[in-house]
Amino acid sequence: MFGNLFEEEEEEGSSSTSSRGRVAKGGDEPPPPRGRSNLCGIKNQGGTCYLNSLLQTLLFTPEFREQLFSLGAAELGCLEDKDKPGAKVRVIPLELQKLFASLLLVDQQSASTANLTDSFGWNSSEGTNQHDVQELNRILFSALEHSLVGTTGSTFIHQLYHGTIVNSIVCKECGNISQRQEDFLDLTACVCGVSSLEEALWNMFVEEELFEGNNLYRCAQCDRLVTAAKSAKLKKLPPFMTMSLLRFSFDFAKCERYKEMGRYNFPLTVNLRPFCEETDAEDSDYSYELFSVIIHKGGCYGGHYHVYIRDIDQLGQWEPPEEECKPKTQNNVKEEVKQMCDPKLQEDDPLSVISAIIAQEPSKSVLSDQLGQKLMDKIGSSWSKRFRKHYGPIGKFLQSHNDVFMLVSNGTRVALKPNPPSPVTEPPGPEKQTTNCDPSPPSDPTAAEQQPELDQKSEPEHKQGSHWFDLNDSTVTSIRESDIEKQFQGKESAYMLFYRKTQLHRPSEALNNPQYKIPLDLIQMAKEENIKMQKMREEFDATNNTVELCLHLAPSYRLSYGALQPISKEQTGSTALSFDRRKTVGDLRLAIYQKQELWEGDMALTVARSLPAGLHLYNTLTDDGVSLYSAGICTNSDLFVWNGREVCGATVPTGAEWEPVLLNVVRPNLGEDGDQEEVADGLECEEGRVGFENGGPGLKREARGFAGAATLVEVREALGEPEECLLCQEHKGGKRAEQGKGEGGGASGWRVFPPDDMQRTLKELSLKDGDALLVLEPQSFDSSMFALNGDVVTVTTPSDCRWLQVEIGPHEDGEGGEKEEEMRKIKVPATGNMLLCEVKQRAIEELQLQEQPAGAQYCLRHVDCTGKLLPPVCEELSVRDAGVRLMTTLTLCPGNAPKASQLFLHFSVGTVPSAGMEMDIIVEKTCTVKECLKAMLDAVGLDGTCWHLRRLDWCEDIGEPIMDEDASLSELKINNGETLIVTEGQLPPKGYLKLSVCLCLDPRTDSAVSMDFNHTDNGPTEVVTAGDSPPPGLGNMAEPRSAEQVEISDEATLEDLKTQVLTLPALQDVCVPTTAFMRVWQLEGRRLTRILRGPQLTLKKLKLSSGTDLCVQRLLKEEDLGPKDVMLNVKMGVPGERCFYPPEELVWDATRDSSPRSLRTCLAAHYGLSPDSLLLAKHQPDKHTWEEISNWSRQVSKKKKRRKAESLLGAPFHLKDGDTIGIKNLLIDNNRDFLTLVDEQSQQRLREQAEQRRKGGQAAGSEGVGPQKKTGQTKSRKPEVALSINVGVFR
Repeated sequence: MFGNLFEEEEEEGSSSTSSRGRVAKGGDEPPPPRGRSNLCGIKNQGGTCYLNSLLQTLLFTPEFREQLFSLGAAELGCLEDKDKPGAKVRVIPLELQKLFASLLLVDQQSASTANLTDSFGWNSSEGTNQHDVQELNRILFSALEHSLVGTTGSTFIHQLYHGTIVNSIVCKECGNISQRQEDFLDLTACVCGVSSLEEALWNMFVEEELFEGNNLYRCAQCDRLVTAAKSAKLKKLPPFMTMSLLRFSFDFAKCERYKEMGRYNFPLTVNLRPFCEETDAEDSDYSYELFSVIIHKGGCYGGHYHVYIRDIDQLGQWEPPEEECKPKTQNNVKEEVKQMCDPKLQEDDPLSVISAIIAQEPSKSVLSDQLGQKLMDKIGSSWSKRFRKHYGPIGKFLQSHNDVFMLVSNGTRVALKPNPPSPVTEPPGPEKQTTNCDPSPPSDPTAAEQQPELDQKSEPEHKQGSHWFDLNDSTVTSIRESDIEKQFQGKESAYMLFYRKTQLHRPSEALNNPQYKIPLDLIQMAKEENIKMQKMREEFDATNNTVELCLHLAPSYRLSYGALQPISKEQTGSTALSFDRRKTVGDLRLAIYQKQELWEGDMALTVARSLPAGLHLYNTLTDDGVSLYSAGICTNSDLFVWNGREVCGATVPTGAEWEPVLLNVVRPNLGEDGDQEEVADGLECEEGRVGFENGGPGLKREARGFAGAATLVEVREALGEPEECLLCQEHKGGKRAEQGKGEGGGASGWRVFPPDDMQRTLKELSLKDGDALLVLEPQSFDSSMFALNGDVVTVTTPSDCRWLQVEIGPHEDGEGGEKEEEMRKIKVPATGNMLLCEVKQRAIEELQLQEQPAGAQYCLRHVDCTGKLLPPVCEELSVRDAGVRLMTTLTLCPGNAPKASQLFLHFSVGTVPSAGMEMDIIVEKTCTVKECLKAMLDAVGLDGTCWHLRRLDWCEDIGEPIMDEDASLSELKINNGETLIVTEGQLPPKGYLKLSVCLCLDPRTDSAVSMDFNHTDNGPTEVVTAGDSPPPGLGNMAEPRSAEQVEISDEATLEDLKTQVLTLPALQDVCVPTTAFMRVWQLEGRRLTRILRGPQLTLKKLKLSSGTDLCVQRLLKEEDLGPKDVMLNVKMGVPGERCFYPPEELVWDATRDSSPRSLRTCLAAHYGLSPDSLLLAKHQPDKHTWEEISNWSRQVSKKKKRRKAESLLGAPFHLKDGDTIGIKNLLIDNNRDFLTLVDEQSQQRLREQAEQRRKGGQAAGSEGVGPQKKTGQTKSRKPEVALSINVGVFR
């Protein structure tokens, strides 16, 4: 019906409950037990949320499930016999019984519907297809009725849901009444243009439809056309009333579906007496109460279903919603009291507005002639403008509500009656559209004072009676009755309503009794399933609660540098142990005692953690009665086993405050043997950047660990340094590690710790693992490596004095003109602060280039990985500021270097330059585009004003022109080294489009010499540019030839575009009488997609943008297509053969009717055949398949007999210009298959290409499938599939 109309959103439909993030180690995880609601959800198979919502509604319809459970094996058979030949097993009701029993009795969070859907005849893919729940409701009831034929339950669907409507037509002339009855299982209520369910029912069963004017009725008694009135009434009311809301509609103007999201009220209780034919019965016979609301969340092309259900038999455990369990602040209570004292006025309800106006008057009455003015003062609008359309004149409205208002003082004043009835309890009518989901707040001021007490009394109230739950697939949550009002409107809104008669009462033994009237065999099945699940959970818990512990034994460790280190590198001292975390700490201690037989004395277990500095101890497990889980012990936890006091005679500090920090201690290394210190305790010494090619002086680094609670004074003492020694921290702005790699070079900065910081701990100073600590003695400043400026120490090691390599390519000798073939290279010592002009000068001196002719200029340029020269570097900057890396190569080239305020640009005249062939120019950043263009023209010796500049696009082609010639280069963000193209021609004004035009040539009538391009008989094909081979399926369409670019204003009309196209040089010899003999196609992805129509429409209204590709044809006759005209390529099948006659063009007018019948009628008139003898199909060129076009006469309910015809312009066909329609004449051709031999060959080729791609083959990338795959950026919708349930024959 709706195909994938209700495809689920990714966030919906999946259970959010998990096993607390635990990963099962052995076997599959058993299903979790029920939640706090004690109700069971249903698993989503991928797209079965619509089925889950309906099944939960039927489950919580006690009368339905009890009727189903009343059918025994004698009538339904046994599921074990379903595969036996000849056995008539009614599988669908049996699987439904089994599912309902599981939902009621089995202790699991959610049940599976896999067996039920298998009984429907659905395959595995059906679980992911989306369908309409309203359609499923009718089809499922029909399947159950067919499955129960011949049993005592064959009529229970009819008894519970069947009702009757009587349609009457009354002749206004003779009074004759013609009646016809219509059965229904659910009522379809209109949503569009209606504000409430009561109003929709009023329009259906109270309002009369008049036959008058040109729409008269033929009376059987009068035997002539007469004026008549048609109406409908409910004749028989079922025990359960289902309301299907028409939320989804079709916009025929936009040819697309949409969802009605406006506010649509529906009551909790409804009285249907005004809508019934007979109204003399008891009031309870017409009263219904709401018990289920199926909700759809999403739009018309995707969404998710869930359901609000009232627990009539009180099977669940209701709890207040989580947000309501939070304690209310004093401000919230005051706000609620304020709202109760000053209730919000319902401005859309005239009854509420007028009542409030009268109640606020001191005399409790209002003059009749002043009521309109007071109404305008109250709501800001008059009665005529706001309410007259729906409620009539104000006087008539007051008279119709004489139970609320009364006229006093001889009819001059309006007053309220002493005890007016509540608007909620009044019978619904068109003028009373109030919502009774929530009682209106009390107008009595004393109610506000009693509000806190009401909040306190509300909790015991919720523990009694039936409550509402939200069943969202596997998740079940408690909700308030007031939450239903949130589903009146919006993207998430009510879609189906289920009412039950208020006179249906449940027996007391059914309350809180899920086993009520369930057969014993199903109860026994549920008990066995619960036992099995309990055993699975116990086994799973035993496996899942086993943790792997790492035990560290004290005899294998020693305390060194604030952390525990293994005594031997070969033996780590750790032991692995698997243990159940549900056991106690005492059990773990006993297990370790048994494992370590030689252990003597006390045993303490302390949580440890391996840090970069070593092993550190935290909290000790002292309570032997607590479980490991409660103690926070998890898998891969480290436990240190010791006596709790000391390790190898040393006291071990424990706790987070003593957590050790691993610092890199940096000391000067002046290159003297006597200064080399040995690194004790096995800690490695990293010689950091020692030497300048000859092992000279530098810095040495040593990793040392210190307790986090140690002060810097204690750290200095631990290092054995004197008191006058300085400790320095690496400056935050300095990036020593990066600079060491040559990124700019230069010295590094260190900050000396002030005296106050020396008394602070490492934690307080925020020192962390890996930070560097420089230790300097006073005599260190005698060396040139260290310089003290205030509290900043600058360290300049030889590693900061590096080099730049400068090379010069082959150049002409100044005297003989001969080229030197060798590339000369030299190394120039450089630092990050050296200016690049100094580097160039030293390179010129080293290379002995001073002998070159006077005035010869050189610049330094980088070379990229492809050998291309990059723009020259600015020589006014330092090595660091210019971003030049030390120890890299620069090329010395002839030419000038730009200054800091200048740009170095490449440019070319007319075309995109080849590599190395562009010209160079240096201009100021502040110069305008016009000045830059003039400088380029002067450089190449051109003059004139018919030139403009263009930039290169991302694929290195000539791009869009630079429109603003007065803007500066910096404002346009033109960067150094960018390439500009000097293009001939005036700069096009703003608002102009650049369009590419292809010319289609028909080889049957045109020649390459004449450049003629007739074409009238071909369908949609791919378009190729000159030089490419035509794609498969090109048919009669010749290969399009690329013409020229057309620049035209977006305000020009389509006729102006055709006229300008005719001026192209390639069309000078083409004879076209008028522009009406020319057709313009728009190209997308090398395919013809649409014909541009409307000669006087502007290109802007046709939504053409710059860069659009167009294709033009010459026609043999004039053409003027309307907005809804579709140009189709039709071809008739050859009788008895798998081929077609040559295609013809046919213009189909789909303005009034776009249904399949309209197209069939148009084709029948074209070929002179009967419409009923034609079989149509649309060709899918991408897949080389044919999609048959039928009348779509699927079986629908009686309510939808007059269903509106489907449009071929929408899903699933989406007919557009150029589509190919195949035709079969069934009078002379019995072959209904449209597939040709060419189609089969193309399909085989597609399969081979898909197989090659699957195997990793690269050959299929250029054969027509690859580009299609690349363009598929958007998620494609699934094809629409009809919903069906297969039922066996039991008659």
